[in-house]
Amino acid sequence: MCKAFSCLVTKSGRVYWKTGIDEHDSLWSMFKDRDKQLMEKSGLRREQQFARIEISPQNNNYLNPDKWVFRVDQETPNWLSDDHENKCRQAHKEWLKEVYNQINLEEARNPIHPFKIKPPRKIVKKHLELLREWASVRDSVGDSVWDSVWASVWDSVEASVGDSVWASVRDSVGDSVWGSTWDSVWDSTWAYVGSLFPKIKTWKYAEKIKAKGYPFNSVVKLWKLGLVPSFDGTNWRLHGGPDARILWEGKIEK
Repeated sequence: MCKAFSCLVTKSGRVYWKTGIDEHDSLWSMFKDRDKQLMEKSGLRREQQFARIEISPQNNNYLNPDKWVFRVDQETPNWLSDDHENKCRQAHKEWLKEVYNQINLEEARNPIHPFKIKPPRKIVKKHLELLREWASVRDSVGDSVWDSVWASVWDSVEASVGDSVWASVRDSVGDSVWGSTWDSVWDSTWAYVGSLFPKIKTWKYAEKIKAKGYPFNSVVKLWKLGLVPSFDGTNWRLHGGPDARILWEGKIEK
């Protein structure tokens, strides 16, 4: 699988890339009609006139990269020079601005751990209203918040960057959430991950949700209050505190 940042560089020094696309074949299909050199593939006595390039973190961490490494995917043409690399790295700088402008980078690097927040002493109406809204929203996307968040993030930034944000949240929250088998807890976590991309305005599969702004904001608000919902198919629960204890349990009328 290609890594971000990916681009195509021609022998004449033109660089082709697009935020959200990290597959060289997809880039080739997108730009092949704009440049004759992209159409010239290697063959008998012919030299390919473009190269497939990747620039990715040496430590594979897109939130805290140590060094951005330039590499050629497939064989290296003999015409590839330092000047070609410099032009690719300049394009990479532009890509960085576009991608990281879409992420709440500080919070992505240090995600909020809901069970490290002191939860409310008492569950009151405003908490249950948020839970009711979340239950309705979750039904609207067919219990698949993961599909919505991941597909939307994939279209906006490279998958590799989305993976790093997901890994950061996963590592921060740890077994306190991941030890659960409840799909609803996973959905809450993915909804929080999605909130770290505030520049994304259109969320896939969320057309039926009647909400202004981020469609999964109700559960993110609960998350930031130190409350994580779970659902067993009959009853909803709100968990909180270092032991993720049940603070409220019951049925929710939507």
